Amino acid sequence: MNKLLLTFLLALLYNNCFSQEGKPVSVTPDNSLPERRAGTNSGSAKKDTIGFEHRNDAKDSISISFRYLDSLRSLRLDTSINDFYKYYAVPYTLQYLGNSGAAGYSLIFSPITKTGIDAGFHAFDAYRYIIETTRFFKTTKPFTQLSYQLGSGKEQMIKVIHTQNPRPNLNFGFEYRLLNAPGFFVNQNTNHSNYRLFSNYQGKRKRYAAYFFIMGNSIKNSENGGMTGNTYLDTPIYNRRFAIPVNLSFSKAYTPNPFNSFVSTGNKDKDFTFFLRQSYDIGKKDSVEINDSTTEYLFFSKLRFQHTFTYTNSNFTYIDTVLGNQRLALDSALYQDWYDTSIRKSRTLFQLTDAWKIISNDFSILQFPDTKNSGQYLLAGAKLENIRGSFSSGTKTFYNIILHGEYRNKTRNKLWDILARGEFYLNGINSGDYSAYATLSRFFSKRWGNVSLLFHNVNRSPSYIFNSNSSFNFGNSGSLAKENITTIKATADNPYISLSAANYFITNYTYFTGYYKTTQFSRIINILQLSASRKFRISKRWNLYSEANVQLTDAASPIRLPLVFTRNRLAYEGVFFKNLNLSSGLEVRYYTPFKAYDYSPVMGQFFPQDSITISNRPDINAFMHFRIRSFTGFIRLENLNSVDFAGGFGFTRSNFAAPHYIYPGLLTRFGIQWNFVN
Repeated sequence: MNKLLLTFLLALLYNNCFSQEGKPVSVTPDNSLPERRAGTNSGSAKKDTIGFEHRNDAKDSISISFRYLDSLRSLRLDTSINDFYKYYAVPYTLQYLGNSGAAGYSLIFSPITKTGIDAGFHAFDAYRYIIETTRFFKTTKPFTQLSYQLGSGKEQMIKVIHTQNPRPNLNFGFEYRLLNAPGFFVNQNTNHSNYRLFSNYQGKRKRYAAYFFIMGNSIKNSENGGMTGNTYLDTPIYNRRFAIPVNLSFSKAYTPNPFNSFVSTGNKDKDFTFFLRQSYDIGKKDSVEINDSTTEYLFFSKLRFQHTFTYTNSNFTYIDTVLGNQRLALDSALYQDWYDTSIRKSRTLFQLTDAWKIISNDFSILQFPDTKNSGQYLLAGAKLENIRGSFSSGTKTFYNIILHGEYRNKTRNKLWDILARGEFYLNGINSGDYSAYATLSRFFSKRWGNVSLLFHNVNRSPSYIFNSNSSFNFGNSGSLAKENITTIKATADNPYISLSAANYFITNYTYFTGYYKTTQFSRIINILQLSASRKFRISKRWNLYSEANVQLTDAASPIRLPLVFTRNRLAYEGVFFKNLNLSSGLEVRYYTPFKAYDYSPVMGQFFPQDSITISNRPDINAFMHFRIRSFTGFIRLENLNSVDFAGGFGFTRSNFAAPHYIYPGLLTRFGIQWNFVN
């Protein structure tokens, strides 16, 4: 025992004697000497010394977090596997026109509250990257996430995200997503791609900070105008949906091709955004010495000067063109019937485009009353927008001068969170627009959770598609009053249940009444929304995830909503064989019958109709989601509700998405997601 103790003390003394000569060479796993490099000095003590390194647990793990622009919360990546729609590009609340990537709208009402210039094309918003969803990361190691999904009808989705911190105060990365779905009907293919390059930097002394990203979206959607009649669905020879005649485009001998993204009839939208925010702080500096060679600099801001530059270039295009010898000319009768537009019978191209370029410069000053609390500040700023719009009638230039302010106080005890924000368009094309937003949040306890109240009032110019200058305005009056939207909302969120209640008051609601005609609703629209969600633990392995939404509005309102919308997931869940995280079961989505919106292909707009009530079966999906360490897999059978025993077994009883648009029958999806830590 004494010999063992003496040997240990000698080894410890030997290691300490050489600790000042440089970094020791680590012992290899088999406790043998590492090989010397050719040409090294065999007499060098630094090369021949055997030393020991303390194990650094951080080398085997990663710490990664992110936050959104203008947000104080630092968030972690969601690794749960029970909800497929956290990984899929199409939200479960979206009512879309049958094919993934097609035009859609949310079954849970949410008004458009954007002030200033708004082009008015929102049917594909669910598939776009936007400024508000840009994430700025901080990670201890380079991180990469690869995702691939394959579905019936040769549908594919690819997602890639990579981020790293080459220095503790510098992060950069990129995101890419591709959604390609040839569809199940003639001329229904979609091909959407999105990219985003992002970076954030903070100076060593923590005075200077910068946030930067470049973002782009490409939306390609072929449009067929829906089926020419619903009676084809009851005829067995049309069980192959490509045989059903459609209203737009060529309808013979069509074969889906996932590698063909060309749009002959449909929408081709593109947008590009360059964003750069820089700030410089004045305040109190401090420092902490970590060791003899490392000093951690601290800085407590009192005043911040901030400049934000944004450049946006967007194009919204509808095109109908003749390809090869498929057809001789455009369908002039359809354009005359739907849009009261005369097209020569020999014409082979019809195209409409609205293009926008917006340059924005925002100068703001932030003052921090409490030096030790960066979550409390006052902001005052002014913004100048230079706008250029290109239409069929020519090019026009506009401008906007905007004043804005904000008060934020997230208390140091993290119990109260107060936010009050406002902006006013002082002069320019959108003069008189304003937005007033306020939230009050209080965290009570882990049991009672968080309760918050929200108030938002917006006075906005109607979207520019309603203006007579727009290429998509077919003779409608451009003289419209400003829309006014008031939102009052309360939420309560705790481990047991999540509840929310919202009331919307809308005045001068502007909308399409048909394929091209527009109007304003002069009366006040009142919409009441109630929602609840909860996880029910049925047994040790079985869980039920339930959420329900009730929406009430005046029957005379032009806004169409189902009275009840609910989604329920019954899942068998647990961790098996130490590393297998499993969630498998059934998912059911249902909404009560309602007069769903019809769709105008040329305008890219949904409009209310009163002749057809959509009454669907519940959407039923079977799923098995699993994760093994950093690998996640998905296997799903969707639209089991389309099973039909009439005339033989098959999955041909499809649910309707809109008048003359249906969802496909049985779909299978396979997906994987793999996380890599370099």
